[in-house]
Amino acid sequence: MASEDVKASESAVEKIVNLAEEAKLARQEIRPTSHAVISICKSLVAGGVAGGLSRTAVAPLERLKILLQVQNPHSIKYNGTISGLKYIWRTEGFKGLFKGNGTNCARIVPNSAVKFFSYEQASKGILYLYQQQTGNENAQHTPILRLGAGACAGIIAMSATYPMDMVRGRITVQTEKSPYQYRGMVHALSTILREEGPRALYKGWLPSVIGVIPYVGLNFAVYESLKDWLVKTKPLGLVDDSAELGVVTRLACGAVAGTVGQTVAYPLDVVRRRMQMVGWKDASSILTGDGRSKAPLEYSGMIDTFRKTVKYEGFRALYKGLVPNSVKVVPSIAIAFVTYEQVKELLGVEIRISD
Repeated sequence: MASEDVKASESAVEKIVNLAEEAKLARQEIRPTSHAVISICKSLVAGGVAGGLSRTAVAPLERLKILLQVQNPHSIKYNGTISGLKYIWRTEGFKGLFKGNGTNCARIVPNSAVKFFSYEQASKGILYLYQQQTGNENAQHTPILRLGAGACAGIIAMSATYPMDMVRGRITVQTEKSPYQYRGMVHALSTILREEGPRALYKGWLPSVIGVIPYVGLNFAVYESLKDWLVKTKPLGLVDDSAELGVVTRLACGAVAGTVGQTVAYPLDVVRRRMQMVGWKDASSILTGDGRSKAPLEYSGMIDTFRKTVKYEGFRALYKGLVPNSVKVVPSIAIAFVTYEQVKELLGVEIRISD
């Protein structure tokens, strides 16, 4: 009996030890998963903060750019950057400068979060595939690989938040004299769905996706490649002994990246805005500012929009609003990149965008 009791005790002890080992292993497996989730959340938060801060800082220029892109050429109300901002201030006051910014931030915060996170993941995935294809496990990112990762990130982010961009565009072009007012984001969404159908929320999506490939792709590729070049060459003493770039230098890198990206992709942004206005029965009144000289907007697609814009307004029309957009994009992209890295650093996450 004693022998059986001892065996039973040993068996019980062995089971307890095995259970303890299994629990330990389970905790070890859960810990990395938990750490990964926290890291993802921090990355998304950093991207969202970067997007919201950068867009709010340039909100007046963002609104003026859209008004210049879509206004009726026979009834010019917004003529140039300074005069356009003065006109908005005179007719709509301080609030007019930030009209649509709430909706814009509601779109750009998740858009920016998804964009930065998607770039990180796409960058790792593309580099891994490149290493496997070339058989070189020590291969590093090249400008082309970064361009591809940025393009993937831009497409994902744009597609995920496009209805918000559609609504933001319409709210932004409203004035106090518009015959019909969207009262806010939810009201605009419900009105468009009721009057124009679900497909209307994706009007202009194709030129947006085509445009986002060079725009976001070049932003990331130029920014990261320029940073790498500065670290390696250390020109003009811009890099200290720790091989770290200062905030001002990184802002300059972001400014260059934004300038290159937006110049290449800008005509597609103009086409996208004009396509978004199609089907809105009050658009012609809104775009002329006071309801006179109404010109119905009739575009059947992206190519038709390009053709009619160039035919009736000239090639320069594809760059309407480029000046305020340049003034806006340069600091906006710079602030977004640096804010993203600074917030990640504050949250204790590796701050380098690409590994």
